[in-house]
Amino acid sequence: MAHKKLDVLEVRDFAHIKEARIEFGDLTVLVGPQAGGKSLLLQIWKLAIDAGEVVSALRAAGYSLPNPGELLDAYFGEGMKTAWREGTEVRVNGSKLNLTRVLKKNGEPTGRVFFVPAHRALLMSEGWPAPFMRLKADTPVVARLFSQSLYERFTGKEAGNLFPVERRLKRSVRELIDQAIFHGGRVGLEKAGLQTRLALGYGQTRLPFMAWTAGQREFTPLLLGLYRVLPSRRQRKDPLIDWVIIEEPEMGLHPQALNAVMALVLDLLWRGYRVVLSTHSPFVLDVVFALRSLRKAKDGVRLLGEAFGLPNRPEFQRVFKAALEKTTRTFSLMFDESGRVSSKDISSLDPGSEDPAVADWGGLTGFSGRFGKAIAEAAVEEQP
Repeated sequence: MAHKKLDVLEVRDFAHIKEARIEFGDLTVLVGPQAGGKSLLLQIWKLAIDAGEVVSALRAAGYSLPNPGELLDAYFGEGMKTAWREGTEVRVNGSKLNLTRVLKKNGEPTGRVFFVPAHRALLMSEGWPAPFMRLKADTPVVARLFSQSLYERFTGKEAGNLFPVERRLKRSVRELIDQAIFHGGRVGLEKAGLQTRLALGYGQTRLPFMAWTAGQREFTPLLLGLYRVLPSRRQRKDPLIDWVIIEEPEMGLHPQALNAVMALVLDLLWRGYRVVLSTHSPFVLDVVFALRSLRKAKDGVRLLGEAFGLPNRPEFQRVFKAALEKTTRTFSLMFDESGRVSSKDISSLDPGSEDPAVADWGGLTGFSGRFGKAIAEAAVEEQP
């Protein structure tokens, strides 16, 4: 049965979020300061779409969930039930999200949203992910579900060699990832005594997970998690999944590595997924700005390929073409003087806008601009 397409999330008076309205495009990006509510909004979106999966997973793990407050504590982490107050209102496409009705949903083992949380490397204990039930109650459900998906991959028939793997990623993306992150290394599962753990091999040398670079430890669970939505056969996308949410794709990564991640994001768009990112990286918005700017350009596909370092790659031309046809939306979450958060649509990303939030891309470019201004003024003062 076809699912109703959900496009708009409205949240009022939840935790420190005063008011937020997010209209989702094919590619949607949330920016804003630390603790600005980006994760909360994305988790609410997951709960609204995948209530059945969430409730089923929690009850299978032994949670009784007798009331909405217990659901909030179990889903977001202990202590979060007080975030939902008398005046709290969540609407999805205009319809109120009723937590009592959410609790009645059950029996859906697979959700339509695949959620890649931030701090994903923390879920890997010495190179091995924990199953849902092993993670503590203060771990948000989105992180526990992600860890469970990794656990199933590590213990399933696809375990073994994990990167590079042919027919899992396009060759162009594999090359970008290898050049930026693994530098000729091979990622796989290897047995050491009675234990099986992730290892990174360079010839005869094997590096255990904790000996990897920070970027390699952050990127690997992201990549292996995305294998869930990158079918290995001729099938372009997983028919059960419509949305891919990635929190802070830039964590621990050099800009060259983030370039590879954003190429993966464009591949997801080509496959037919709707992608949502939260970020503190100007590079992510550089890509979004390029998509908007090159959309009507005669040589847009070629220029985008050159920007990604993938010129004249036939297998990726269709990906770039599809990406330029997709809708992009960008929202900034900002604190007011009272410490409450509101959202602002900055989708135009117009650097010439009179609105500072739009021109500075939600604050991501404002700081570098201030330092540049200071340097320019100093240079003028030093002139004879």
